[in-house]
Amino acid sequence: MNTATIIGRAGQDAEIKYFESGKVKTTFSLAVNRFDSKTKTEVPDWFNIEVWDKQAEFAGEYVKKGRQVAVDGRISISKWTDQTGEDRERFLIVANQIRLLGSKRDAEEQI
Repeated sequence: MNTATIIGRAGQDAEIKYFESGKVKTTFSLAVNRFDSKTKTEVPDWFNIEVWDKQAEFAGEYVKKGRQVAVDGRISISKWTDQTGEDRERFLIVANQIRLLGSKRDAEEQI
């Protein structure tokens, strides 16, 4: 089973892209704090998030830098060949549900 649920803060405002086919995609990064037992501090793990269709339009409008967000989705691998001809890949989470957390005031303070 390939499922992922993470809660963190958006690293930047969500970027929305409209395709000629009518599809909509929104991307953003999410910082999720993890306790590091060596340094005894919290360190962020960064996740790239990709959202499609109606949820993409929602995320594009409401996911702003610093906003606390819960993401439910699946882990995916994006593969491509870069300009030098080298094969590259990165992991991302393809979201099927985005939930805004915290109060409206919290979101306004992050701006």
